[in-house]
Amino acid sequence: MGYKHRYVDHDTVLKSMRAPNFILKIIPHVDATARICELVRFQLEDITLKEAWTGPAALGLFPHALCDVARLPVREVVSALHFKADLTLGLGTVAFDYMTK
Repeated sequence: MGYKHRYVDHDTVLKSMRAPNFILKIIPHVDATARICELVRFQLEDITLKEAWTGPAALGLFPHALCDVARLPVREVVSALHFKADLTLGLGTVAFDYMTK
């Protein structure tokens, strides 16, 4: 990404940083069957945004033994954001438990 290419309004970035984030948590049994499979919601807390910038960007994906992201069908990079902030990663809550539904 082009560093400090165009300034981004802090209120816009803070609004997106305060939105919930989601991760998929999968923990297998020793026999490789799913033991835990949950969609977890978490939020960033105590955010102090210091600067935010946008600009042209490219994406390089590489093969990996545990997560082969190089095979993802990425067609286009539509935006890129660089920011510096102090923040706390809040505790998560289970949004959906795939093992009980």
